[in-house]
Amino acid sequence: MEIVMALTITPRNIHAGQVQNILTKHGCIITQRIGIHEVTPENCSTKGLIILHIVGSDDEIKALQKELNAVEGVNANYMTI
Repeated sequence: MEIVMALTITPRNIHAGQVQNILTKHGCIITQRIGIHEVTPENCSTKGLIILHIVGSDDEIKALQKELNAVEGVNANYMTI
């Protein structure tokens, strides 16, 4: 069983610090992290996408999701595959 969480951050440049603090706090259950945002010579997107591979109990995962969703502009969901 694999658990993947995805979250969007809008605007990324304002809320990224809060999100980083939460991810660091829960770092022991995060095995992989991929951060994606569009960058061109003319533009650095204000919308970010982070994908996490997670190992942990249901309570730990739900606590992470709850803290992330409490940040304005963040939407976090997870699935088990």
